[in-house]
Amino acid sequence: MAKPGLKRLTCQIEEPLPSWSMAPVVAALQAMRGTALVVAVTVVAEVGDFRRFATARELMAYLGLVPSEHSSGTSVRRGGITKAGNALARRALIEGAGPTACRHGSAAKLHDRNEKLSPTIRDFAWKAQLRVCSRYPRLAAADKAKVVVTTAIAREMVGFIWAIAHTAQSALSV
Repeated sequence: MAKPGLKRLTCQIEEPLPSWSMAPVVAALQAMRGTALVVAVTVVAEVGDFRRFATARELMAYLGLVPSEHSSGTSVRRGGITKAGNALARRALIEGAGPTACRHGSAAKLHDRNEKLSPTIRDFAWKAQLRVCSRYPRLAAADKAKVVVTTAIAREMVGFIWAIAHTAQSALSV
């Protein structure tokens, strides 16, 4: 059961969404599990034009989802994520990347959202689902902290979000 505040927020977001120029990108991002309306709108509003990022790794860096690095000479040590990027979008993605990103329920809602999308976007979303659902249990079984696992899954999702957004924005340009 949805919380009353979340339902009210969702209604406030849905109302102006059809007239927003980025609405097709929001719809495309919702093809993925873990990127329902609130997460998709937050990421699109915070990132803007995804085409300004030449690679998914650049988007990951913008969102602060890349490992920090401490290098000296030939020594390279990697640390935790930098958290140097957009905090709001990063938080939304991490919340969306929790166990629900790999849940097998509510397939009807996801199917309804994906029905109107292009086969290319649906393929990206399916590849993301397969990757996330195979990676999540492996990371959890490796005794990683839950926050580390969720952040790693969010980073994986960003790669697919970049591909889906690029595809959706290219379709808008044509």
